[in-house]
Amino acid sequence: MKDKTLVKGKIHYVGVNDRNKHLFEGMWPLPYGVSYNSYLIADDIVALIDTVDACYFEPYLHKIKSILGDRPVQYLVVNHMEPDHSGSIRLIKQEYPDIVIVGNKQTFGMIEGYYGVTGERYVVSDGDFLDLGHHRLRFYLTPMVHWPETMMTFDEADGVLFAGDGFGCFGTLDGGFLDTRINADRYWDEMVRYYSNIVGKYGNPVQKALAKLGGLDIKAICSTHGPVWTENIGRVVGIYDRLSRYEAEPGVVIAYGSMYGHTEQMAEAIAAELSAQGVRDVVMHNVSKSHASYILRDIFKYRGLIVGSPTYCNQMYPEVASLLDKILLREVKGRFFGYFGSFTWAGAAVKRMGEFAEKSKFELVGDPVEMKQAMCPVDYEHCENLARAMAARLKA
Repeated sequence: MKDKTLVKGKIHYVGVNDRNKHLFEGMWPLPYGVSYNSYLIADDIVALIDTVDACYFEPYLHKIKSILGDRPVQYLVVNHMEPDHSGSIRLIKQEYPDIVIVGNKQTFGMIEGYYGVTGERYVVSDGDFLDLGHHRLRFYLTPMVHWPETMMTFDEADGVLFAGDGFGCFGTLDGGFLDTRINADRYWDEMVRYYSNIVGKYGNPVQKALAKLGGLDIKAICSTHGPVWTENIGRVVGIYDRLSRYEAEPGVVIAYGSMYGHTEQMAEAIAAELSAQGVRDVVMHNVSKSHASYILRDIFKYRGLIVGSPTYCNQMYPEVASLLDKILLREVKGRFFGYFGSFTWAGAAVKRMGEFAEKSKFELVGDPVEMKQAMCPVDYEHCENLARAMAARLKA
């Protein structure tokens, strides 16, 4: 058992997989499930790093006791208080009543508020440490990555960073948990989707955290979701660095709503011309079919964004309006933006998308296209002009 769980030194993986939940946070689809990662340091002094969702406590405790036997856990380090990681705090406290909880001053109000747990605590500030014997833990406060109490814990002995939700991704860990023992290919897009939907608003705090951690000799990243990263550390940190800077590749996302296919025809004409102009990465999303989490993922990946909407009750198509609200919420920056729309008797969607353009501060590219009722030659021409303007801006 211990060989299968070993990360480095005396650090063991004791996380669990959730293959049952359909929506993360009640919003984001989990086609590949999700893991809740916790780590046990079985040193001279025993420390547990974060816990797991309470509904998985029984197999979680079994993993801990398979490694420790009857040894007690002296410390519980709480890097992040979201219930999928803190949910077992009360149960762990019942199992190990003398355990000392380690967190920063923001942590303990949440522990009492969520779980009513009190008792001995070790309150840490930025740069404080805890000596376990072989392992020496240093604490770095990383507020708003992505809650105010979040921190990261660095083991100076073996270079292991316990990163909380930082560097996390969706997807269960099937068999192994180390990136050296699994095929990591399926996690990269899920990492971008995780970042854009969960962390995306907090690019500035992520950059501050990366700067704070920049001088550390990191040999392994132990996030609370996804694999333990050892051979892919540069790629993982690079993804979070690039996304938190809102940097993107020279492709175009076309997101549109369409009730009877006419707005979709406009989207198809734009996509065809983009391809003709040499834009290889064109990603199309019908907002009624593509879940917003995948559209947001691609908006974080690509520099160009073109949105289309029919007029609906003197507003934008509801799913388009919802998507634009989600973009504003995440404060995405540095995108090239174009838009188009259609109406039957009174146009409003194009005007509303113009209001979004002003709020978003995206760079407007080309002239907005508004079509009445059905496509005619001049509408095709206007759509192609918008595509050519976007392609030229991407090349520039």
